[in-house]
Amino acid sequence: MELNVLAVGDVVSQAGLDFLERRLPRLKREKGVHFTVVNGENAAGNGLLPRQAEAILDSGADVVTLGNHTWGKLQIADYLDDAPCVLRPANFSQRLPGRGYGVFDGPRGLRIGVMNLIGRVELNPNAENPFTTADRLLEQKDADIVLVDFHAEATSEKLALGWYLDGRVSAVWGTHTHVPTADVKILPKGTGHVTDLGMTGPANSILGIRPEQSINLFLGGLPQRYEAAPGRCKLESVLFTIDTNTKQCIRAQRVDLQE
Repeated sequence: MELNVLAVGDVVSQAGLDFLERRLPRLKREKGVHFTVVNGENAAGNGLLPRQAEAILDSGADVVTLGNHTWGKLQIADYLDDAPCVLRPANFSQRLPGRGYGVFDGPRGLRIGVMNLIGRVELNPNAENPFTTADRLLEQKDADIVLVDFHAEATSEKLALGWYLDGRVSAVWGTHTHVPTADVKILPKGTGHVTDLGMTGPANSILGIRPEQSINLFLGGLPQRYEAAPGRCKLESVLFTIDTNTKQCIRAQRVDLQE
């Protein structure tokens, strides 16, 4: 069968969460989506609250992934141990709460593995190596297909992991930088890839926040607590179609919505 997987870019602020709740159910119906992964680490601005994780799942996500702001709201810590559908990067210290890899039920008994990793270049140098962490998790061979959310800053690191895992997983997508990239492709051995999904949240913004606040920082002004920009929102995502017999991605396309 052909499995349609929707990967949704970082949800930013309550406005982004509200937009996701309004638009994701219809988008899934229109595109015939079977499985959905949403990055939710910025739903609280800096971090994710348990009630927001539940709202993302209720809106139609099968899995919620996180990133460098996982611990932005420490209320999430105990929740992660009891919420198998919410993943934090697998290459965080194993002393930390939660998990970074899970296997979930898909259509017709399909076992879908989802892996969340964080990059080290200009982001989290203390994390374990994401490449070798992926190797270790793939050795478990407990899923029919595997999907990877790589939360990373450097485009080179995101591209490198995609090529490294080509033919070993069905799709790899980048999150974190909030700017959608135009390089959606299928790598030579059948892995779907995009360097960054983009974001879900305020459209007239700099990465979801008020432009004047970001400009102030670059001008050397006093640091400020970031606020979500007002106005219309957008949802940016990529739809990967996977042949479940070959485990290869056969189509990949951007799916972006705006108010």
